[in-house]
Amino acid sequence: MNKEEQVMTSFRELFNKMSWLNRLKMKESLKGYQPSEVHCIEYIGRNADSNVAKLAESFFMTTGAMSKMTKKLIERGVIESYQKPENKKEVYYRLTDQGKAIYNIHEKLHQEFQERDKSIFEQVTDEQFGTMLSFIEKYSKHLDGEIRKLDADRESK
Repeated sequence: MNKEEQVMTSFRELFNKMSWLNRLKMKESLKGYQPSEVHCIEYIGRNADSNVAKLAESFFMTTGAMSKMTKKLIERGVIESYQKPENKKEVYYRLTDQGKAIYNIHEKLHQEFQERDKSIFEQVTDEQFGTMLSFIEKYSKHLDGEIRKLDADRESK
């Protein structure tokens, strides 16, 4: 296995372990909500004037799929839609009190996960953090470029 394969395999294994550990706790604390729904609630809670287009772009989903999810979250009473007086065409979303409660539970869970993993991060030097963050940024920009290529290919068809 070459270095690139080792890195990618290690990333996948790391992500899968983290997801597995976190999912157990999240499932217990956020009964009845799918991870994608919780992350949609999180996005709306963190980003004012969230709309279907912004949500779909952020989650790499179609606007149709995101519309279905937001409709479901409205029906469950965790988000509500609104329009701005100057733009009656665009529909935006914000959290209801119930949505804010879910958001807060999710944030507390993230704090718990961070606390659980704190001991390993305390062993990482600033230089190591810099190297890791630099790589992640470069790889993320590369993937953004690949996504743009795919979008351009789809639009030209």
